[in-house]
Amino acid sequence: MADATRNPAPYTEADLSLIKRIIPHRYPFLFIDKVRDIVPFESAVGIKMVTCNEPHFQGHFPAKPIMPGVTIVEAMAQTSAVVVGISLDLVDKPLLTYFMGIDACKFRRMVVPGDVLELHVSAKRAGGKIWKFRGEAKVDGQMAAEAEFTAMMDLKTDG
Repeated sequence: MADATRNPAPYTEADLSLIKRIIPHRYPFLFIDKVRDIVPFESAVGIKMVTCNEPHFQGHFPAKPIMPGVTIVEAMAQTSAVVVGISLDLVDKPLLTYFMGIDACKFRRMVVPGDVLELHVSAKRAGGKIWKFRGEAKVDGQMAAEAEFTAMMDLKTDG
C-alpha cells in the first residue's frame, strides 16, 4: 500500500515525546506510551503499559479493575493516528482525528493493571482525509480486542 512518491516522516518508532508532537491527546486521555514497527501507510504496533494509577480504574471497577473496552479501541485509534502523522509527515502540525465508524468490534479477554497491551494496527485504506484500519489488541500474545475503524483526518489551520 506504500507509495514511493509520498514523503513520510523518517521514523520507524515513536516515544511518548514524539507521539505528543503528532496527536493532540494528553493525560488522562492519552492511551499509548510508545509506537514501534511503524511502516508508513501500512502498519504499526502501539504499546500501552496498563497501570493501577489510571483514572478509569477508580470506577471500572474499584474491587476488580478492568480497562474499559472503549479505551482499548481508542488506544488502537491513537496508534493509527500516529501512523497517519508519520505517513503524511505531520509531526508538529495540528492533526485532529475523528471517528467515523467502528465495525466488527469484539472483546476477548480482560485487560488489567500490570498488563502490557500491544496494539497491532494495519491500514485497509490509506491516504487522503479518510483512513480505515484494522486493529488487534493483545496481551501476552492473546487477543484482548479487535475492531475495524474509519476516521477522518483534519489538519487544522488558523483562520
